Amino acid sequence: MASLAGSALSFARPVKAINIKPVSFSGLRKDNVAFRLQPVTQRFAVCCPAKKETLDQVCDIVKKQLALADGTEVSGSSKFQDLGADSLDTVEIVMGLEEAFGISVEESSAQSIATVEDAANLIDELVAAK
Repeated sequence: MASLAGSALSFARPVKAINIKPVSFSGLRKDNVAFRLQPVTQRFAVCCPAKKETLDQVCDIVKKQLALADGTEVSGSSKFQDLGADSLDTVEIVMGLEEAFGISVEESSAQSIATVEDAANLIDELVAAK
């Protein structure tokens, strides 16, 4: 067995040594530590799922705005881009949603909408905040 282990090691590539300087935070007080925060795109957030009625109405509006065929399935997980929407279509969808629900969507919030469910969740939040 020992001879097998020795032969296996003979095929390993040499490892290059890396100089690493140790860093100590022990001399720093809490108020001396600083972090630079960078904006990160939000990938996944579930606050509260949209009401079924809201989701259904958003699906209908998206179908109408994109002039989709009657057999085209649109669900909460449908991405606007996958449905053939470009940025102008997305703006028109948001405008249609604002009109239908009597809300106003800020540009920063509108840019975060990628799916039908994203839109429905945002609408429910804005309607509840009224």
